[in-house]
Amino acid sequence: MIGSVTYGTRLIHYSFERRSRNTLDISVTPDGAVVVAAPLDATDEEISDRVRRKGRWIGAQQRYFAQFRPRTTPRQWLPGETHRYLGRQHRLRIGEPGSPIAVRRTRGLLIVDGIEFGDSAGLERVVQRWYRIQAHDIFTQRIERCLHRFDTASIAPSAVTVRSMTSRWASMSAAGRLSLNPALVQASVDTIDYVITHELAHRLEPHHGSEFWAVLDRVMPDHEQRKVRLERMLA
Repeated sequence: MIGSVTYGTRLIHYSFERRSRNTLDISVTPDGAVVVAAPLDATDEEISDRVRRKGRWIGAQQRYFAQFRPRTTPRQWLPGETHRYLGRQHRLRIGEPGSPIAVRRTRGLLIVDGIEFGDSAGLERVVQRWYRIQAHDIFTQRIERCLHRFDTASIAPSAVTVRSMTSRWASMSAAGRLSLNPALVQASVDTIDYVITHELAHRLEPHHGSEFWAVLDRVMPDHEQRKVRLERMLA
């Protein structure tokens, strides 16, 4: 569903969805869109009022993301194209078409076996599946490391899932379920840690108020620089 509110001389358009959650969350995507996740019982008036009250923050976020545009042309799924893995560019190469399907990483290359030349859809499918498999292992390791930043074990997520998301890198539900976007495995380890630490901080402060930023400042003082590197890297 969509809505709009007036903030000063600006008109803020937003989309919203009601979910089974306790809090209302507002986010701004890298393309500047405003997205609201609201509790099931939230009224249209409550949602629009919250968006209006966050107008200044929304404007700041939109200006922040604007500095990274125009964004990089979407990568093609063709031999010779480059795709990132853990922050480094890797060039796609077709290996042995008649071999079992597999992805091998070596010397700046992602070598894909079992795919015929010209099968762009198959190449994308195999590499994306490989990204997802790598993501499970890498995210598990990084979550364990990031948990040590906090002085309490209570912030450990109740469950972890890896799922594709169109407008965010991760999310933390009110019940403590951490969802991570498999595309995040293309980012460097230090920026992956930023995303995970950001979400773990929501276990203590489930909002983006001053108390939340105080927690993040304490456990990761350079979080702002890491966020900028993430956006620049995957813009």
